[in-house]
Amino acid sequence: MIPREILKKIRQIELRTNRIVTETLAGQYHSVFKGQGMNFDEVREYQPGDDVRAIDWNVTARMNHPFIKKFVEERELTLMLVVDVSGSGLFGSRGQSKRELAAEIASVLAFSAIRNNDKVGLILFSDEVEKFIPPRKGRSHVLRVIREVLFFEPKKRGTDLVNALEFMARVTAHRAITVVVSDFISADASVTLPKMTQTRLRMLNRKHDVVAVQITDKHELELPALGRLTLEDAETGEILEVNTGSASSRNAFALRQQKQIADLAKQFRSSGIDSIQLRTNEAYGATLGKFFETREKRRLRG
Repeated sequence: MIPREILKKIRQIELRTNRIVTETLAGQYHSVFKGQGMNFDEVREYQPGDDVRAIDWNVTARMNHPFIKKFVEERELTLMLVVDVSGSGLFGSRGQSKRELAAEIASVLAFSAIRNNDKVGLILFSDEVEKFIPPRKGRSHVLRVIREVLFFEPKKRGTDLVNALEFMARVTAHRAITVVVSDFISADASVTLPKMTQTRLRMLNRKHDVVAVQITDKHELELPALGRLTLEDAETGEILEVNTGSASSRNAFALRQQKQIADLAKQFRSSGIDSIQLRTNEAYGATLGKFFETREKRRLRG
């Protein structure tokens, strides 16, 4: 039996994200993430203007008349959500943790998918794969996905994205939309991709359509002026003392973090991966809408 407060939280997310799906992303999901292949539909007689490369020579030989193979776009897609549930996801300075925002993003994408009659699957990872939910359709399945992203209690606190990506490659035989939701903070607290992680992402993107969603909090990018602070690393347990009273130190920290965020975006681009940057203190609907719009325009040009 699921506790009432959990059901209430999930229902709130469903209502909020369904509104975004309807008002902001309506119709864009399918045009942005079209079928990844063509399925054979039927054989029909050749008509003037048809592509001669589509002629079915076996049928043509039997019938003594040209016939062509007709294909239709593959309609059913699979959306795989690969979500970071490491310790750093619990951080949030403005009433919403990174984990809660991850659940909302997962909800938006999952409800967009089932409106398109697509399947949705889930991989939760820390420094190991914590949970795998195979792709399925339907609202009740999506609600389960939201619940797991929001309330699952991982065994570990660290982050190993390479392990999660290798698992994804093993369990997903057919091409899928693969959305990796993480803060992409590595073990040394830097916001960049280690070489092995970048290589694995590039390899996965050759078969699947990989999109990276980076979620960060305002105070991971700029320090508040609160004097000396004692902080604990959520993943390693390491205790750090930081002096936030110095304006020059705060500015240096902010510049360093901005550079790392820019470098991370550059790493994604060089790997051929689209990325979205979201903040826990900012509305995400417009950012998602702009991402969909930009990707659709690029697809039409291509």
